[in-house]
Amino acid sequence: MSNVLILGPHPDDQEIGMGGTAARLAEQGHDVLLLDMTDGSPTPRGDRASRLVEAADALRALQPSREAFARGGRLRRLLLDLPNRSVQHTIEARHKVAGVIRAHQSLILFMPHPIDAHPDHLAVTRIGEDARFDAKLTKIDMPAPPELPREYADVLAPDGTPYATLPRSGPPLYPRWVFYYYCSHLRRPIDPHFFFDTTGFSEKKIKAIQAYRTQFGPLDPGDASPNPNPQNATLAQRLAHEDQSNGRYIGTKAAEPFWTKEPMGLVSLGALPGVADETVRR
Repeated sequence: MSNVLILGPHPDDQEIGMGGTAARLAEQGHDVLLLDMTDGSPTPRGDRASRLVEAADALRALQPSREAFARGGRLRRLLLDLPNRSVQHTIEARHKVAGVIRAHQSLILFMPHPIDAHPDHLAVTRIGEDARFDAKLTKIDMPAPPELPREYADVLAPDGTPYATLPRSGPPLYPRWVFYYYCSHLRRPIDPHFFFDTTGFSEKKIKAIQAYRTQFGPLDPGDASPNPNPQNATLAQRLAHEDQSNGRYIGTKAAEPFWTKEPMGLVSLGALPGVADETVRR
């Protein structure tokens, strides 16, 4: 199994773009780490405290089963704590991410699609791409991963114990794959190179997105303040419908789209949905 790092400009971006995929990867036995580049505040509703609580609740919603955990499946969260709304593509930011890559020994990276309108999303993708390269450089130390916020540290593993923290460092490595998920602020059709089957994980994704109550949920009872984005109250359901539509492209009940700059290869037609390798009978 592989170590998978998913970069999110703000808490909720990973869940919107690939919440079902993240949950399924952990259930398959992969070690998945969500790296929140910022805490997502300020926003019209919510503050740092509420955003961190919501991100922790979303993480709980995506957790793998005890059986998957026993096989090595992990789903953890880390906060890099760059400034929201002003993320900059700098060497310092690159090296912070490279330090996480080394400590986690991430072989597969996911990050936002490189065509977007949100400056934070664009900066995070550039940071992630360059951090991939920086992580392999020898004779240079990278920063240790930051300490977990208390809210994230309180999320327990499926066996009821605290998740182990990341090592403070790791050897240089070059992540083998980079894939891009869709969480765009542009009104443009998606142009995916492949879909990941998320059948059976839609409910987890919906619960994770609904955990962000200040951003997408209906107003809490007794909350008289107006919701500045009332259309977002149905976001989880709309994404579920989109995932169902995406699933039709590959003959499954649900799927999430991805894009890549580097081609993938197959060693077996059995890797294709709906195709099983069989001995050729003559």
